[in-house]
Amino acid sequence: MRYQICISALPLMFCAVAGAATPTKGSTALVGVMETTDLHSNVLGYDYFKLAPEPSLGLDRTAALIAQARQQFPNNLLFDNGDAIQGSALADYQALAHPLKCDQTLAIYKVMNKLGYDGGGIGNHEFNYGLAYLSQVTGNRFEVDGVDASRPRCAGPAFPQVLANVYSLKTRQPLFAPYRIIDKQITAQDADGKPLTVTLKVGIIGFAPPTILSWDKRSLEGKVYTEGLRETASRFIPEMRAQGADLVVAISHGGLDDSAYQPSMENGNWHLSKVPGIDAMLIGHSHLPFPNASSTIPQFNLPGVDKVKGLVNGVPTVMANLWGKHLGVIGLHLSHDGQRWIVDRSQTTVEARAAQQAGKSFIAPDPAIAALVAGEHEATIGYVKTPVGATDFRMSTYFADVGDVTAIAVVNLAQADYVSKYVKANLPQYAALPVLSMASPFKGGSAGVSDYTDVKAGSLALNNAADLYLYPNSLYAVKVNGGELKAWLEHAAGRFNTIDPELTTPQELVNTAFPTYNFDAMTSKEISYEIDVSKVPGQRIKNLRFRDKAVTASNEFLVATNNYRASGGGGFPGLDGSKTAVAAPDANRDVLIGYIKEVKNLTRAESGQQRSWRFARVRTAGPVVFHSAPGLLPLARQAGLANVSQLRADDGLGKGFALYAVDLSK
Repeated sequence: MRYQICISALPLMFCAVAGAATPTKGSTALVGVMETTDLHSNVLGYDYFKLAPEPSLGLDRTAALIAQARQQFPNNLLFDNGDAIQGSALADYQALAHPLKCDQTLAIYKVMNKLGYDGGGIGNHEFNYGLAYLSQVTGNRFEVDGVDASRPRCAGPAFPQVLANVYSLKTRQPLFAPYRIIDKQITAQDADGKPLTVTLKVGIIGFAPPTILSWDKRSLEGKVYTEGLRETASRFIPEMRAQGADLVVAISHGGLDDSAYQPSMENGNWHLSKVPGIDAMLIGHSHLPFPNASSTIPQFNLPGVDKVKGLVNGVPTVMANLWGKHLGVIGLHLSHDGQRWIVDRSQTTVEARAAQQAGKSFIAPDPAIAALVAGEHEATIGYVKTPVGATDFRMSTYFADVGDVTAIAVVNLAQADYVSKYVKANLPQYAALPVLSMASPFKGGSAGVSDYTDVKAGSLALNNAADLYLYPNSLYAVKVNGGELKAWLEHAAGRFNTIDPELTTPQELVNTAFPTYNFDAMTSKEISYEIDVSKVPGQRIKNLRFRDKAVTASNEFLVATNNYRASGGGGFPGLDGSKTAVAAPDANRDVLIGYIKEVKNLTRAESGQQRSWRFARVRTAGPVVFHSAPGLLPLARQAGLANVSQLRADDGLGKGFALYAVDLSK
């Protein structure tokens, strides 16, 4: 489809495409508006931390969804919501390890250019590498302190990027063009059903979370300021309409929040939707798909939010999850009243289309994408093998089921440290609450004898962090009371079978139907508890104490975890998304990497033996057994597990495991 943009210094109306007809009353058109969001430079379906392909993510797979949508909607527009240039090892490589030159285009933008994006917004993570870098890679000249505006304009994306609510303190003008009007040639039908080619003037306006001033204070303070979404939209949208915009699409990097409006609110799109003149909203930041009929997430269950049809106060709205896992598609049905195009909301459709297909397979990637960024990809693989720190102890999960916390203690330390700092900077209302952390041993032998986390003592590289934190979750924190904390631990103790002390025959300790990644545990010197596996599930947590005092329902805590758990993953009681206090803009794995870089040298004393839980002592008539890789009893001893013994180097089940026993009386 052909379109033309005439760029000027000011966001004035662009020139029309020659040869287009004037729509008449009764004319109709169907236009597909597509969205990607929170790609975080996941250009390819590849996990640079595991050094392995990862089919569940990547813009190369989203490209196939885009091609499908374009077949369905010959009239189409493709936009990105932001958080595109940061968040993967590839992004760090191009920004930090091997900084991009002025005449080079970011890998993510190279791919977007090839895919023919019509426009894009700016998210909070675009600011993470500083204003000078953002100015360079977007091909903009920022009039702000610390950025040389006289330098040549560098390479950037081949499509307009808009951002209306972030301003230069020096000029008092928006940092980017606040909006653009794109002249898009489309095929419509007149009142008699005859085809006609018309020019549709599509106005796009962008918004970033005002909270960037807190998140990137070091690089933004004294250089830019923000305005709230509602007042910014009220200023510019009438101007866009006066410039001839037939449609107005808000590209707003944020989620939904119906609490009392504040110009500084992080997720102001519920309020934005009420500003007159918006025909569609493309949202993001929350790393979720919307619409989603089954979602229990509070922001999708607000008054005025239709999570089935994808409407927010009547405005068609889509959020395309993250990392290219989904493509947002709004099918706008338009009718012309003789004066202007009107969106028929009764026929308009909204979808978040998943790259994961029926049967849990994934759509095949577009091979042209990999070819386009082959050089950057190979260079990044070399980069992630670079050391980021060191450890004086081996971190593994071979004995995690019986108390070895070496592979989760550093995760908990990193998560708790991040949440404590985040609360101090952004959430003073939670400042008095103690911060705890939960982590689980993701790899516990379910896929075979090699399916364990095992990071040897010595140098740590970026990809080792993936062995410690397997899944690409985002860091969340939930507010719970003492009773809810105990219920959380009770559910996690479902990892174990109920042991009968009177049985003389061997009893299996581990309930293999209970996933390893749901065995959450704390590893803090401030908290302790016992798990009594002789009791039935729900009655196992004993002597739960915080700072040497019994935990009661009156205690309140912030518990660092991940978005999966906080939003209901694993079926933990009370964790359904409603208790989320912190939905951090960073991934758990990135938080862990940042912590290791800061600490530099991990020691067992500080980072590997803060065990909070023990088995309640119970004498059994027969052995309590479990299975793990053979010949690793010294690791159990190093972790302080004197009550573990190896019964047989081969458990006899033909899968290479050894049979171990744990003495619960010790």
